[in-house]
Amino acid sequence: MNGENAGKILAILRNTFSMPKWITSSEDPFKTLVVTIISQNTNDRNTARAFENLSNSFRITPEILAKAEVKDIERCLKVAGLYRNKSRVIKQVSEEVVQKYKGDLNRILALPLEEARRQLLDFRGVGPKTADVLLLFTAKKSTIPIDTHVNRVSKRLGLAPRDGDYEDVRHALQSLFDPKDYLAVHILLIGCGRKYCKARKPLCNECPLKYLCSF
Repeated sequence: MNGENAGKILAILRNTFSMPKWITSSEDPFKTLVVTIISQNTNDRNTARAFENLSNSFRITPEILAKAEVKDIERCLKVAGLYRNKSRVIKQVSEEVVQKYKGDLNRILALPLEEARRQLLDFRGVGPKTADVLLLFTAKKSTIPIDTHVNRVSKRLGLAPRDGDYEDVRHALQSLFDPKDYLAVHILLIGCGRKYCKARKPLCNECPLKYLCSF
């Protein structure tokens, strides 16, 4: 792994991209969970549109969405893609949060990292990335969510094993960076993946990391 260059890579990314202003705001954990479910395989614009549609139709609480008809949730999420599956997952998760945790996700997020992560992964339809987003963004836990951009960029940069799975990449990145930088690592690697290190036809000649990249 390209550990000796990890610090240089982070410094260059900090100079290239700015951290979004919303990062510093405190988000409701349940709303964050719903947004993350909607965002799966969906671009930011359509995620925002779908969440806005849902917010205009329902108050975003587990109690309200647990009682909602799936078809009504589907109507709101149609713009987001895979909306039928996402609608079922949102209703199921809402029901579980109400039944098991009295509608309060903070009961989970207050637990130690690994136990909180395990309980989040017990929800139907909640995978590692969704759990890690919730833990990092709302509970300020020391974990790095691995989305498609983070996975691709970190492997091309030699920061993670080329054939590594989700957990391999997560543990590799967490071993290279300080926990206080995990949020920045996640956001900035996504920024690099979107602007330069694209899945197809990456803009290597324009990339500020080209001299540190093993790809």
